[in-house]
Amino acid sequence: MMVIAAAVYICQRLHIALPSLINNYLNDFLCMPIVLIITQLLARKIKKDKQYIIKNHLIFLIVLYYSVYFEYYLPKVNARYTADFIDVILYALGGFVFYFLENSSLDKNGNKQKPLN
Repeated sequence: MMVIAAAVYICQRLHIALPSLINNYLNDFLCMPIVLIITQLLARKIKKDKQYIIKNHLIFLIVLYYSVYFEYYLPKVNARYTADFIDVILYALGGFVFYFLENSSLDKNGNKQKPLN
């Protein structure tokens, strides 16, 4: 995901034409999974718990924070940013993708399932 997001960013900086959906929205969709994966990895390292999973309410709060900060606050204080409600929806969808990918590997007790060998 990070490679895809970086490729889009580099293409934008080099003024390489991209389809409008990719140019305007792909990185907003990828933002939450990338941020949440990094957050989870850091939390696992700090807590010394390789099984730590970010709880639902924390995913919601991070999505809410990014939505308010990037789509409400920054457009009011910096002309470079524009408010776009579609971005808020994409942040939320990215949060759901992270949630479902992480929780699809949990057993009934909320523990990571071991891969079959």
